[in-house]
Parts: sequence; C-alpha cells; structure tokens
Amino acid sequence: MLQQLIEGFKESSGTAVRLTSLAAAAALGLFITTSFLCAAAFVFVLERYGLVPACLTGALIFFIVTLIAAGSYMARKRQIETRRAETARSAVHTALADPMLLATGLQLVRTIGLKRLLPILAVGGLALGLMASRQASGDETPAE
Repeated sequence: MLQQLIEGFKESSGTAVRLTSLAAAAALGLFITTSFLCAAAFVFVLERYGLVPACLTGALIFFIVTLIAAGSYMARKRQIETRRAETARSAVHTALADPMLLATGLQLVRTIGLKRLLPILAVGGLALGLMASRQASGDETPAE
C-alpha cells in the first residue's frame, strides 16, 4: 500500500515536472514568434492606418494567443485529473478483489468473532467516511 502511494507520488511529480518544462519551452517559442508577428502587423497597420489602430492590433494578437494558451492548459489539466481519478478507482477495485485480502478478512472474522468485530468495523467505517469527506472537500479547490 505504501509502495503504491510512493509510486503514485513519483509518477505525478514526474508528470508535473515534464509538463511544466514543456509548457515553459512552448511559451518561450510562442512568445518570440508572436512578438515578430506582432511587430510585422504593427508596421503594416502603422503605415496604412496610423499609430492607435496599430497598437490595438498588437494587443489583439497577444490577447488571442493568451486565450489559446489558457484553453490548452485547462484541457490538459482536466485530462490529467480524469486519468488520476480512474487510476484511484482501479487501485481500490484491485485491492478489494485480492483473494489474499479476502482470506485475511475471513480469518479475522473467525478469530475475533462476528459480534465483537461489528462495533470495530462500524467505527472504522465512520472514520473512513469522515476521511473521505475531508478529501472530497479539499479536492474542490485545487492548488495551482
């Protein structure tokens, strides 16, 4: 269980580093390209229409590029969150379907007895529910 948690942390941090470095490189290239395109558009509009329309054209070009970059970022972030949720559901299903876990649970019931085990399970279920509700409320506002 701890090994899976560590592997998940390694995978998510590795993904975050790769995604951040890729985004930084793309942003730098996009900024340089946009700067030259904006300069060309500025000179063209300046010669034809004047200074104010040329400045507004440059601002419009940068605004469109910013909207495209923000949309791409949000789509990728949503895709990563979906994949993370699917992986978590799969891990829980795998753990519950493990025959060794089921055999251990049956042996525990035989050893302790069902009447003594029910209150322990009820308290454990309550604690698990409280812990899950805290995590669900924390997932609603992700840190960026």
